Parts: sequence; C-alpha cells; structure tokens
Amino acid sequence: MFTKTERSDYSVDDGSIGSTKMKKVLIVSYFFPPDTSIGAQRPYGLSKYLPEFGWEPIILTVRRKMESSNGTRIIETDYEDVIKLLKSKLGLSNKSSLHEQLNIPITKDFNYPGFKSKFIKFCREIYTLPDDKKGWYKYAINSASALIESEKIDVIMSTSCPETCHLIASKLKQRYNIPWIADFRDLWTQNHYYGKYQAVKYIERKMESKILSGADALVTVSEPLADILRSSNRNKKVKCVTNGYDENDFPKQSPELTKKFTITYTGTLYSGRRDPALLFKVIRDLITEKKMEQQHIELRFFMESDPWLSKEVSKYGLDGVVTIHGFLPRKEALKKQQESQVLLLLLWNNPKETGVYTGKVFEYLGSRRPIISVGGTKGVVKSLLDSTESGKFTVGEQTLREALLQYYQEFRETGEVKNRSNLNIQQYSYKSIAQKYAGILNEVSTI
Repeated sequence: MFTKTERSDYSVDDGSIGSTKMKKVLIVSYFFPPDTSIGAQRPYGLSKYLPEFGWEPIILTVRRKMESSNGTRIIETDYEDVIKLLKSKLGLSNKSSLHEQLNIPITKDFNYPGFKSKFIKFCREIYTLPDDKKGWYKYAINSASALIESEKIDVIMSTSCPETCHLIASKLKQRYNIPWIADFRDLWTQNHYYGKYQAVKYIERKMESKILSGADALVTVSEPLADILRSSNRNKKVKCVTNGYDENDFPKQSPELTKKFTITYTGTLYSGRRDPALLFKVIRDLITEKKMEQQHIELRFFMESDPWLSKEVSKYGLDGVVTIHGFLPRKEALKKQQESQVLLLLLWNNPKETGVYTGKVFEYLGSRRPIISVGGTKGVVKSLLDSTESGKFTVGEQTLREALLQYYQEFRETGEVKNRSNLNIQQYSYKSIAQKYAGILNEVSTI
C-alpha cells in the first residue's frame, strides 16, 4: 500500500537565493508506528524531521492494521511469519509458544537445560537465520523495486534490528547501484545480547561480512559501538548518531506528579538481563531500617509480564510496594513517566554494555523526570546522565542506597523530586538528530 503526501513536490530553502528540490531516501525499517516498540522511534523521529533538512523520507515497512499518524510517505508490504510456518510444519498450535508446547522451561537467565531444549534452540536459530523476520524479504524486495523503477531514489537506508532489513537493502544496492547506509540501533553478531550457538554465529558472521561489504556507510548509536564496527569493517565509513526523543511527544504542561514516592519502569527486562533484584533488596532493607516508609513508596512496572518477576517481588517481601501492570500504548506510557517522581533505568551487568545506550534513556530525557540507573558498568549512559544532569548512575548497593535516600528525602521534605536536567538534552531531540543524519545522507548521495 502506498500512503502518499505532497512531499515529492516540496522544495527546501537552503538559505541561498532560490530553493533546491528535496532528495529522496528510502528507509527500510521493519518497525514503524503504529508499532509502539522502541525500535520504531528512531526511523519515525528521523522521518518526521528530515524534510526540514532537504530529504524526503519514504518508509518501507510491513503492513499493519492501522496507518501511522505521521505524514511520511509509507510503503507497506505483506509479510510471512516464519515462526508460524515452523509451528505448522511441526504440527503445533500458533496460540502458544514453542517453549510451552515442547515443555521447555522459561528461565530468568536464558539457560536451556537438557539436550531437547538445546536441540530445539539450535534448529530454531538455523531456521530463522538471520532472524525471525526473514519472511518479509521477498515482499519488501518486490515493493521497493517497483518504487525504484518508477522514480529516483537518492539513498537507501536500512535500520536494524531485524537484520533482514540489511539483506533487503543489500539486494537493492546490487540491483540498482543506489548508495546505501546500514544503520545499527544494536550491533549484529557483535551485539552484547547475541546468544546464539557458536556454529550459528560463525555462519552468521560470514553472512554479515558479505552483506556489509556492499554498504557505503555504517551508522550506529554510540562511539564505542562505532569503534567496534570500524575494527571489523576496515576501510568503511562509520559514523555515530545517537537515538533521541521527540519534543512534541511531551506536552509543555506536564501532568500532576504522583502523591507517593513513585519509581516507574516502562519497557522489557530481557528475561532478567535487566534485573531489578538489587533495587528490590535495597528498598526492602531501607524499609526494614525505617529509613523509608512503605506506605509512601510505589515501584511500578509497565511491561509485558515476565513469569519470574512476581516471584522476585514476593521473595523480597515487596508485594505491597511493587505493582506490575500490563503493557501500555506509548502515549499512555509517556504520561506515566511524566507523572512519576523518579524513572528507573535498568542496565545489564555486562562489560560489553558500556557502549550501549538503551532507547529508553532518551525517552526518559524527554519526560524530564529524574532518572536512577541500576546495574551496568560506567560508560556512555553515565556520561549522558552526568552531562545532562538528568539523574544518578549507581554502581553497587551502596551508591544505590545513597541515591534512593537522597531522592526520597527530597520528596518527603518538598513533596516532589525536582527535575534538574540542563540544556544539553536538546542535542538529543530528534530534530537535532535528523540534522546530523542529513549531513551523512548528503555525503553518501554524492558517491
């Protein structure tokens, strides 16, 4: 389906006499609104503001039940669910997961005990290589080819994950010789969350190397990740453009703050890799020591339920403090963030995460509420929180205790925890991010 605007006829004023017709960038992105996942926000934010800097975005994505409210031109395609196809071949139901139907335990730490579960995991990884969105490939190629053969596209940009987006862009680059930027919200086989078997990783690493050899530029979201890409893709142009937030997502008049000392988390826990256990322990201890009053505290999770989380809450005796709510539409989740006294940012205790910004942290910046970071090691997130004065990065139990007590005491004395973020956060607005990305598009388009 083609959703068209008049942007094809727009011109951009570059500050000189006259104006220049906008160039076109085809953005290959599996995720895009109305999908509410964090992966949809980067292509959406870029597409919204790129026209202000001379670029008309055209989004290639999968067909969804609703149309995006963004005025961007969208090409929606069919899609084949390869997991459903696999279940059908195995004679299984599509109404429940492979884990449930094959009696494979779901664990907090991605552990797959027993030969049966390991074999199923291996077969699934091979079958879905490079990812379980590969059923989109042929439909995307057909629709994109029809577009390119009917009008001039100046640059192709693919953003992952899923990595199938890069396979699509690579094929289009081969077929039409259009400059191509491969954009990585997360790295591919060098992703710190990559948990496939070594044999699968070997095959996929070869695939990655072959695919990316055709890209004209690589872009990722932090300098440490850009350095990793540079080391494995020598002689490639590698740039860093962070994620961001959209100022227009947040009303100038924020909602009234909660009456309780409310700490809010919105997102996923990645089966415990983002683990709130230390926070639970510290809050329990502070309540026991009478340094916090249970009736004044609420820790809220808005997310798809992880089976183990309720057990963790009970383990630490926090059933009256921690509330686990279901998934919320993004607009409602943003409201919950803005009304909170403090926002919780959970990181994984893995050295490889030092160069990783979560998309959530930028959304939290836009909410302009104090952030408390738990887990992880010192890296780009700490630098971001320090430079913007948006929150506290804690390492270990003692620093977490100190941060919580400081916020809690301020709340008890004044009725709120004050936002102290400075003007440095403005560089992370998607308007600023789009301006930076437009510069890369201009470079690549001249190749």
